[in-house]
Amino acid sequence: MKAPNTATLLEDAADRIADISRADLQILLRRSALLLRNSGSIALEDDMEEALRELSGEFGKTRNDTIRFIIREWMEKNTYLPVHNLDEESDVDGTA
Repeated sequence: MKAPNTATLLEDAADRIADISRADLQILLRRSALLLRNSGSIALEDDMEEALRELSGEFGKTRNDTIRFIIREWMEKNTYLPVHNLDEESDVDGTA
């Protein structure tokens, strides 16, 4: 059986507000705040969230920054966005 998500727990707490303990309500509110702070508006499946967490750790970026990076890379590689073009007078690092 799947564990109830935070939204379901909050709805249940709202339905029985007089019966829920202060500690339980505090936990629900903190969990909700954390989810809101970290998730933005994109909800992903558990396996994708886990992969995203690992990738974010590798990149040393936040979840949202990693999502932005992945989308930009995909859009550039699939020609939806122009690749960063350099003019002839631009300085570059490395060798060609």
